[in-house]
Amino acid sequence: MFARTNSKTVTFSHPFVLEGIDGVQPAGVYTVETDEELVEGLSFPVYRRVATVILLPMPGGGFQAATIDPQELERAEQADAAIA
Repeated sequence: MFARTNSKTVTFSHPFVLEGIDGVQPAGVYTVETDEELVEGLSFPVYRRVATVILLPMPGGGFQAATIDPQELERAEQADAAIA
């Protein structure tokens, strides 16, 4: 099974909350990684999302990967952009 990981940077201008992550996250720049698997048996390449994680900074350095719902992330981005 072939797999790939896509990475993107998300910027929040305001503190935000995502389900499954304890507490309010500070405004800042975050890396979001999406793992996908190739769907076998088709005549053209199609990938299925397996997991989406956001890398959260930890006190004292380093990062913690937290699994998130990509639709919830999109809603949080839209809410952040709507705050003037």
